Amino acid sequence: MGKIGVWLVGARGSVATTAIAGAAAMRAGLAARTGCVTELPDFAGADLPGLEDLVFAGHDVVDTPLVKRAEHLAAAGVLPSTLPAAVTAELEAAEARLRPAPAEGGRSAIDRIVADLTAFRAGLDHVVVVNVSSTEPPCAPHPAHESLAALEGALDTLPSSAQYAYAAFRAGCGFVDFTPSTGARLPALDELARTAGLPYAGRDGKTGETLLRSVLAPMFAQRALNVLSWSGTNLLGGGDGATLADPGAASSKNASKQQVLSRNLGREVDGEVHIDYVPALGDWKTAWDHVLFEGFLGTRMTLQLTWQGCDSALAAPLVLDLARLTGKACREGVAGPVAEFGFFFKDPAGDGPHDLASQYAALREWAHR
Repeated sequence: MGKIGVWLVGARGSVATTAIAGAAAMRAGLAARTGCVTELPDFAGADLPGLEDLVFAGHDVVDTPLVKRAEHLAAAGVLPSTLPAAVTAELEAAEARLRPAPAEGGRSAIDRIVADLTAFRAGLDHVVVVNVSSTEPPCAPHPAHESLAALEGALDTLPSSAQYAYAAFRAGCGFVDFTPSTGARLPALDELARTAGLPYAGRDGKTGETLLRSVLAPMFAQRALNVLSWSGTNLLGGGDGATLADPGAASSKNASKQQVLSRNLGREVDGEVHIDYVPALGDWKTAWDHVLFEGFLGTRMTLQLTWQGCDSALAAPLVLDLARLTGKACREGVAGPVAEFGFFFKDPAGDGPHDLASQYAALREWAHR
């Protein structure tokens, strides 16, 4: 079927490094394929690109080599201790394809990204750009974002994630935003994707607290239980936690988290999500949720839950799933948002269901049609 290039924005970060090392380990038979949705029996025979068909490259603003980054992750318990040495050759091969991220903005940055993507694409079947970089603050509205014609003269108004989406479509690549950043979620960029005949998906990978919310909120709605409030506190370490210590970046994340509740419950409910940066947690995160609800005759009850997980180990297999699925979408000429990929996201692009069970059914159907 040909090779699928996976261009990672933030390629030396924890999620990207875990995805590259994990793909190499699974290809070599050194690790089970736990956590990879596309490896489930439901997706057998779906004509997806294989893990052996993925070729990794990307941009980053830091220069720590992937092998060293993997060693740091192994020392922190994110990767098995022996894995970096076992997949050094694969990490070094990916390292050779990494490029410095543009330091400037506007058209000059976009031209550099397009050039890098075009060079990478030579000899590959398709390329999927996956944004796993740091979360941005919300994008300031601008009239030029409403149409492609207007945007062409105002590219310097795009945040970095949207520049990558624009460049991806100009270079003939699909685009996935695994972050809550703007990405392709502007009318002008949607127009560009449809015009170019290219797929995109996002936003904000659903890996922990919000994954649980997308299961539990439909349960309350379907059992006619009246949710009065839903509050959450998240403790994060690592680079993600440091980024979300900024109120602007945190507001992007919180907005995507809250959408899962309102869409599944059919209305807004009281309660907020708080994100606290705890450096000592490293790549681990803890989420506490408190749900106050009414049952029969107005009887008040509560649900409390705790979720503790390793962020990179939860996210990396989904990045691989999305690369394979979007590669298939590119191969089949899908244009615009792929709503069926909403299973993976807090704030999915396109029109589709919002409860996890229905999203899974839609994804499975899309993969086989």
